[in-house]
Amino acid sequence: MWTNTYPKELLTMTTILVTGATGRVGRHVVQGLLEAGVDVRALVRNPLLAGLPSEVEVAAGDIYDPAAVERAASEVDAAFLLWPSYSAEGAEAVVAALTKQVSRVVYLSSLNVNDEQPAASGVWGEIEVLLADTDWTFLRPGGFMVNTQEWADDIRTGDVVRMPAPGAGRSLIHERDIATVAVRALLDDKHVGQKYPLTGPEVLTQAEQIAVLGDVLGKPIRVEELSADEARQAMVDQGVDPSFADGALAYWSSLVDSPEPVTDTVASLLGRPALTYRTWAEEHADEFRVAPAPDII
Repeated sequence: MWTNTYPKELLTMTTILVTGATGRVGRHVVQGLLEAGVDVRALVRNPLLAGLPSEVEVAAGDIYDPAAVERAASEVDAAFLLWPSYSAEGAEAVVAALTKQVSRVVYLSSLNVNDEQPAASGVWGEIEVLLADTDWTFLRPGGFMVNTQEWADDIRTGDVVRMPAPGAGRSLIHERDIATVAVRALLDDKHVGQKYPLTGPEVLTQAEQIAVLGDVLGKPIRVEELSADEARQAMVDQGVDPSFADGALAYWSSLVDSPEPVTDTVASLLGRPALTYRTWAEEHADEFRVAPAPDII
C-alpha cells in the first residue's frame, strides 16, 4: 500500500495516534504508518480483540471518552481522527481533549461538506468546525467501496439483490486509497490546511457495481428495485435512525439524474490512478462466495 519515500532519519513524526484503528480504513492507516517507519499508537476499546500488529502500542479506551482520548494522545506528534457516529453529540469534549495534547490532526470527513456552511453539513462538517484552530487536514471521501459488502449475504445465498435506486451513479473509493492519502498527510506538513475531495476513478451505477461483482464471481446476479418505503422500512428494521434513512434515500434518488463527481485528487497525491471497483471486487471476491462445507471424516 505504502511506498516509503521518507527515510526514518528524515521523518519529523515519531509517534502517531490512530483512532478507528480496527476499522475498514484505520487498519490500512496503521499498516501504512508502520511501513513508513513511524511508531503507532492505537486507541481501541478492547486490546485483546484488536488484532493489530505486535509493533503497535495499544491504548485501551473509547473514542467517546474524553479522558481516554487525552491519555492516548499524550506525547504523540499527530493524530488520525475518525468519528464513528452519525451525530456530533459528545464530539466537542473529545476534540478538545485530543487537541489539548496534539495540534496536528488528519480528520476523515466527507465529500458532502459544504465549505460555505460546514456546520450545517452534518456531523462531518460540525467536527471540521471544532478542529478549525488546529493544524488540520480534512480528507473528504465519497462513498466507500467496502460498504457494498452489504450485498454479500444476498449474493452468497441467491442471485438477486434488492436495492433502492439501482441507477444511482456513485464514484466509490477504495478504502486503501483513503488510507494511503491519510498516511501521506500525516507524515508531511505540506498537507496542513488542505481539504482533499477523494473519489474513485469512475462513476458506476449501483446496478453496474452488481454487474462487476457478477463478472468477477462468474455468477449472473439480478437487481430488483425496492420502493422508497420498502427500503426505508428495511433500514429502520436494521436499527438505522429514520431521519438518516430518509436523507440517504433522498440522496441516492438524486444520483440517478445527477451522479457523484469524479476527482483526480488521489492520482495527484499518489502519482497513480485511484483503484477501480473491479480491483476491489477481485480482492474481496471470497466474501461474496458461499463458504465451502466442512470436510466430514
